[in-house]
Amino acid sequence: MSPHAARRTLTVLTTGLTAGAVVLGVLAAVPASAREQGRYSTKTPTSTGYGGAVTSVDPEATRAGMRVLKAGGNAVDAAVATAAALGVTEPYSAGIGGGGYFLYYDAKTRKVSSLDGRETAPKRMPDDAFIDPATGEPYPFTPDLVTSGVSVGTPGTLATWEAATRRWGTRSLAQNLAPAEKLARRGFVVDRTFRQQTADNEARFRQFPATARQYLPGGELPRVGSVFRNRDLAATYRLIQRRGIGAFYGGKVAREIARAVQDPPTVRDPSLPVPPGYLTTRDLADYRVALQKPSRMKYRGYSVYGMAPSSSGGSTVGEALNILERYDVGELSRTQALHLYLEASALAFADRAEYVGDPAYVRVPLRDLLSNRFAAERACGIDPAQAATKPVEPGDVRDYDGRCSTPGAREAGPTSDTENVDTTNLTVADRWGNVVEYTLTIEQTGGSGITVPGRGFLLNNELTDFSTVYDPADPNRIQPGKRPRSSMSPTIVLRGGKPFLALGSPGGSTIITTVLQMLVNRIDLGMSLPRAIAAPRAAQRNTATVTAEPAFIDRYDAGLSALGHDLVPAGDAFTSAAEIGAATAIEFGPRGKLTVVSEPSRRGGGSALVLRKRR
Repeated sequence: MSPHAARRTLTVLTTGLTAGAVVLGVLAAVPASAREQGRYSTKTPTSTGYGGAVTSVDPEATRAGMRVLKAGGNAVDAAVATAAALGVTEPYSAGIGGGGYFLYYDAKTRKVSSLDGRETAPKRMPDDAFIDPATGEPYPFTPDLVTSGVSVGTPGTLATWEAATRRWGTRSLAQNLAPAEKLARRGFVVDRTFRQQTADNEARFRQFPATARQYLPGGELPRVGSVFRNRDLAATYRLIQRRGIGAFYGGKVAREIARAVQDPPTVRDPSLPVPPGYLTTRDLADYRVALQKPSRMKYRGYSVYGMAPSSSGGSTVGEALNILERYDVGELSRTQALHLYLEASALAFADRAEYVGDPAYVRVPLRDLLSNRFAAERACGIDPAQAATKPVEPGDVRDYDGRCSTPGAREAGPTSDTENVDTTNLTVADRWGNVVEYTLTIEQTGGSGITVPGRGFLLNNELTDFSTVYDPADPNRIQPGKRPRSSMSPTIVLRGGKPFLALGSPGGSTIITTVLQMLVNRIDLGMSLPRAIAAPRAAQRNTATVTAEPAFIDRYDAGLSALGHDLVPAGDAFTSAAEIGAATAIEFGPRGKLTVVSEPSRRGGGSALVLRKRR
């Protein structure tokens, strides 16, 4: 049986029944039956058409958004519905236990706005929270910090959905949650990616009875082709539909979340340490989404909008583009173009580490970082014939004039990065021309590993995005109430005031390089949008080596090695994948034509659908 056929199989033999999850054993391959029951597992990486579109990593989530568009909802309504469905089918990447960044283009006003729904540090969190009181030494990053209560920040996802719906939507939040609530009850077909992600987390999940009951029903990994239900999450969604987000940020649910963080509900004798955290019901009650201006810069006649800090996405993508604009990238050989892309990335990442944090707590010189004059001076650090020794030094935003002879570079700061690679992204457009680009996460694949008992969702481990060693001069140091720096980079590109491109990706700090590389592929190298997304990727984050997908190494290693780049295969300690990102995008063509794209193969491939194939 092929993987696609296996994902479409209908299952009837019940095993491992629990109150929270049901996984049914495979009986036979009956592709039509899953569709008859409303389950969708066939993935469509690219669609073209008109009238609106949704693209995400998951076919069920994409169809949830499409149902809202067909019912008359706008792009915001469909984005919330898609995100809520991803909380069911992509629970290890996103959900109401996490946070994210929401970028919105309003067709009437031609204005781009953003919501910062990033998690926040508890107000009682000390600056030595990552120090083990038993040893006086920092907790090991893994397993101690990533699987802990101390890593859990105040979730912002539900507050983001509510704020977006109230400000720009046309339907109620309860209506927008309905498709996901139904999906959680009736279940979805397990694919190879879901099983593998569960397997990658199996040892952690077994430390928490509620997590094991939900995601290892019957004590076993869910089988490919089986049907996976999350009745606890369905009940949580119903509660929010009836009572609003106050049912999450207050009352019984808030007390249960705080208890799970402060006293993680582990097995009697856990084999992994699970340090307790600091989140309280007061933190939940006080959480607020930040409505803010997006970052904005010009690139070759396009207006590129992204997330301003606390995300570093908009500033770092924008600075790298400003550096690249000094060169006619499209006229260069592919090796030379990629050399410039990698070197510009390193320079921008050096400045990211030096200057970017939560602007409510540190001064972020965003205007300087996106200044053309600053970029011109930073470009002086690129030698077309030789890669610079990494890490490179950050620039000095206090003293620059755009000339190569100007001194003022500072000593290179820390280059280590603890952001993990699993997050999710979605892109939506509606018939009126509104556009949403939304990246959301619970951080590591599986977040903290802690499921709130009886509620069906995992809590984030987002606070590991703070610098693990406290330094008063570090803009990303731990501070109570602060948002940790993020790399999430939802991006909307306008041409003549109207959308040309909307795109984003998961991938930790490689989100920045993924979005940047896709923009270079599409705008500079003239690739079609499907090719721009499918092309092999590499990420230079101001480190001695370049993280690259195997196909990128096969194709470009000889030429780039000759220029001094050291390419190493992608992959990390938390996942078996050797991939970078899992992007979604929409391109807006003449006469309203939409080219809607998801990954053809990364993370199992995505699903991109349009409302109408023809005008």
